[in-house]
Amino acid sequence: MLLQILISMLVGAMMRKIKSRTWKKQRYFKLQDDCMTIWYKSKKAGNAHSTFSVSEVEAVREGHQSEVLLSIANEFPANRCFTLVFRGRKGNLDLVAESAEEAQSWIRGIRKLIENVENMGEREKLDQWISDWFKKADKDRDGRMNFKEVRDLLKMMNVDMNEHHALRLFTLADKSCSGSLEDDEFVLFYKMLTQREDVLTVFQEFSSDGQTLSHRDLEDFLREEQLEGDNVQQHAMHLIEQYEPSETAKMLNIMTFDGFLMYLSSTEGSIFNPQQRGIYQNMTLPLCHYFISSSHNTYLMEDQLRGQSSVEGYIRALNRGCRCVEVDCWDGPSGEPIVYHGHTFTSKILFKDVVTTVGNYAFKVSEYPVILSIENHCSVEQQRVMARHLSHILGEKLLRKPLDGHASTGLPSPENLKGKILVKAKKIGGLEENIGALVEDSMSGEVSDDDDVAEMEEENLHRDSVRGRRKRPGVAHPFLSVQSFFVSFHPKKSKQCLSKELSDCVIYCKSFHFRSFKHSQMHSKFYEVASFTESKARKYLKESGAEFVQHNSRQLTRVYPTGFRTDSSNFHPQEMWNAGCQIVALNFQTAGEGMDLNDGLFSQNGCCGYVLKPSFMRQTKSGFDPETPQKQEDYQPVLLTIQVISGQQLPKVNIKEGSIVDPLVRVEIHGVPMDQAKQETRYIENNGFNPVWQDSLRFTIHTPELALVRFVVEDYDKTSKNDFVGQYTVPLTCMQQGYRHIHLLSRDGTSIPPSSLFVHVRITEV
Repeated sequence: MLLQILISMLVGAMMRKIKSRTWKKQRYFKLQDDCMTIWYKSKKAGNAHSTFSVSEVEAVREGHQSEVLLSIANEFPANRCFTLVFRGRKGNLDLVAESAEEAQSWIRGIRKLIENVENMGEREKLDQWISDWFKKADKDRDGRMNFKEVRDLLKMMNVDMNEHHALRLFTLADKSCSGSLEDDEFVLFYKMLTQREDVLTVFQEFSSDGQTLSHRDLEDFLREEQLEGDNVQQHAMHLIEQYEPSETAKMLNIMTFDGFLMYLSSTEGSIFNPQQRGIYQNMTLPLCHYFISSSHNTYLMEDQLRGQSSVEGYIRALNRGCRCVEVDCWDGPSGEPIVYHGHTFTSKILFKDVVTTVGNYAFKVSEYPVILSIENHCSVEQQRVMARHLSHILGEKLLRKPLDGHASTGLPSPENLKGKILVKAKKIGGLEENIGALVEDSMSGEVSDDDDVAEMEEENLHRDSVRGRRKRPGVAHPFLSVQSFFVSFHPKKSKQCLSKELSDCVIYCKSFHFRSFKHSQMHSKFYEVASFTESKARKYLKESGAEFVQHNSRQLTRVYPTGFRTDSSNFHPQEMWNAGCQIVALNFQTAGEGMDLNDGLFSQNGCCGYVLKPSFMRQTKSGFDPETPQKQEDYQPVLLTIQVISGQQLPKVNIKEGSIVDPLVRVEIHGVPMDQAKQETRYIENNGFNPVWQDSLRFTIHTPELALVRFVVEDYDKTSKNDFVGQYTVPLTCMQQGYRHIHLLSRDGTSIPPSSLFVHVRITEV
C-alpha cells in the first residue's frame, strides 16, 4: 500500500494551493526521485518552479485545520484539504486535492517520509546531505560532475581552496579516469575534502596501535577526557555496538576512526547531556518552584500595531512546549468576544476559536498544565459568553475547583495538575468562592483593576514626555500619535465589573494589584499572581533582589514586555529568571537572543515547559540576591574552560556569488549580573567549510545553577555588522565535558545539519 502511495507521489498530482479566500491557484506537485524533495510548479509559469525538503516539514494536518482552509470550508470538503506545517517561522502550505483519496495518499505519504527522516541515523543524514550537494552541483543533470562543476560546488559549500589542490583531490577521486565524478567517486571526493584532522589527532592520542581503539583505549578516553565515571566498561561496549560501522571491528570489540567520528557526531557525543533530555526533575513541588515557558500576546504573528492575529500563534507556541499563553479579550459583534491587541490595527479572531485551539493542542507535546492568561476588557454580558465557551469547549480539561475540594495552603504541583488548563484572570473574592456555598451566589461583582493597564499607561505617558522633550520644533514624532492613541483609550479606573461565571473559572491564578513585597508577605494569598512590565520588574530587582526571590518562592509572578516594543522584540529573560520569576512572557513570533535563551533553558526536562528552580530560590527564607551571589551560604563558583577547536559545514549567509564565510565564534554566559560575559575567537578568512581555531576561552561563573551558555557563529565583516550564521544555547548544568560537537541552530531555532562546532569543555571548582 505504501509503495503504491509513493509511486503515485512520484508521478505527481494537480492540487490547489490556497493563500486566502480569493487566492486559489492550481499547482502540479511531484515527489522527486530522492524521496526527500517535493517539487511544484504553475501551469503558466514556464520553467519556474519551487521545491522544499521533507525535512523542513514538521507535521501534516488533515481537514480544515488552518484559518485559510476554514475560510473556504463551504467550497471544499474537509476530506480533500490538508496543511503542511513547516519548522521554524516559515508559513504553512494549505492544499486542496482533486479527491479525498488523493488527499489521503499525500497525507499518509508525507507523514511516512517525515517518519523516515526522523529515524535516520547520523550516517544516513550525512549521505543525504552529500546527495543534496551532488544534485545542486550537477548542473546539466547527467549524473556526473566535471571539474568546473566541482569548483562551483566548493564555492557553494563555503570552501576557498586553491585550484591546484582542488584538481589534485578531483584526480584522486576520479578512479575511472573519465574526467568527471560519478556518485561513488563524489562520495570519495567528499571524504577527502572533509578529512577530520582535529578528531584524528584525538583518536591517535588514545589508540594503542594508531589504527583502532581497543575496548581498553575507549574506556581510557571516556574516563580521562569525557569524565564519565559510572559504568565506563559497559558504556564503551554500547558505543562500539551503536556506532562502529565495521562488523569485523564489532566482533573484535574495537572501534575504528569512522566509528569514533560517528560517536562524537551523535547525540551521545553532543554537548547536551542526553540524560537530561527527558523528564528528570522532581515534578511534585508547588507550581511556584518552577520556571514556566510563557508567551506574550500569543495571538500575534508579527508586530504589535498592524500584525496579523491568528490561532496559528497558539498552535506554534504550544508545540514549542509553551505552558502559559496570553489572550486579550474585547467585546465583539453578535455577542461573541474577540481577541486582538486592543486599540491597534492588528486583525481580530474569535475567543471561542482560541479556546478550541488551546483545547486541541494544549497537551500534544507536554502533559503538564497550561495557564490561560486572560486580559479581560469585555462587558459582563460577553464575560458570561467567555465563561460558557471555556466550560463547554474545554470540558474536563478546565480546572473548575481546587484539587482537594477545599482551599489548601499552597499551590499544587505540575504533576497534580497534569492535563489541566488553568485560567489566570481577575476574580471576585478569594479561592473560597469555588468551594461551595460559602459565598452568596451573586451574578456579578466589582474587582480592583489589575495593575497591567495602569503600568501600561505609565510606560506610554513616560515615553510621550521623553519624546516630547527630545522632539525638534515643528517636527512631529512618528510614534507620538500612536502612543497618544494608546493612552487616550486607557482611562484611569479603579473598579471593573466582573461576571461571577468568569470569576469562578479562576482557581489558582488570581490576578492582583501588587503594592510592595512587605505588604505581599503579610497579606497576599498563595494563589495570587502579580504582573509586572519588564521595567517595573527590573526596578524591583535592583532595589530589593533578595525580597523579590523570596516573594517568588511563595507565589507566581508574570513579567511581560513594555509597550515600547511595538516591533514585538524581546527583553533579556535571564534577568527575570535571576529573581525567580516563573512566567517570563516573550514574543514567540520573534527570533533572536531572547527566544534562543528561552529555547535553551526549556530544552531540558523533556521540553515539557517546566524547569525546577535551584533549591536556594525555593526556600521562603532564602537570602539569595542575584546582585551579590558571593554572599550565598553554599557559594561555590566554577571555572568554565572552552577550547573552540573547529567548525564543520557552516551555512552560507551572504548570497553574493563567490562570497565565502569568514567565521568567528562568540561564547556568551547569561546568568546573574556577575556572570554576564562574552569572549570571541579570532576569525578565519574564507573558510566556512572546515575552519580550525584551537582558541581557548575561560569564564568564572559564580552561580552555575542559573547560567546559560550561548555559542554564536558569525561571519566577520570589518566594515559593517557581522552576519549571523548559527547558534546553540545550553544550560551549564546540562553540559557534558570533554570533546563534544555542538549542532548549530538557525535564527529560527531549527537545526541546520550538518553544521556544527567541535569543542573541548572543562568545568572545575574555583
